[in-house]
Amino acid sequence: MTAVAGRGPAPTKDRSQRVRPGRDVRATQNIDTDGELCGSPLPDDVLPGGEEWHPRTQGWWETWRRSAQARTFIATDWDFLLDTALMHHTMWLRGRWEFASELRLRAAKFGATPEDRMRLRLKVMDEDKPPAAAAEEKPSRYGHLRSA
Repeated sequence: MTAVAGRGPAPTKDRSQRVRPGRDVRATQNIDTDGELCGSPLPDDVLPGGEEWHPRTQGWWETWRRSAQARTFIATDWDFLLDTALMHHTMWLRGRWEFASELRLRAAKFGATPEDRMRLRLKVMDEDKPPAAAAEEKPSRYGHLRSA
């Protein structure tokens, strides 16, 4: 006789401890944005021969410093981001576009795009705007009815 799916002993794990397969139970982390600068400016001593940072890289770095995610960065994150800035600089200054894919992967680790932030379970909260649920109060379907 062959085994048939659904046959056999009942699971021994308590029902309250079971998690459906494919269900993600990680919580979303809310990060407030305040526009404050975090981290330090790009260092001048890392480029060869007194070279200056490419203007696009300077803007890119300042964007990261003002990002909501920057409030959560630790020293190793800033070091990794500095290495990424060197790739960004080389890509723009010397036209080394083969760095673009690595740059995209590195920036994704910090939540550069909405898709990246969804994957990382990060939600950027703008302190000037109310939460979406409160801002979009829809009239109740039964709002016109009164109890007696």
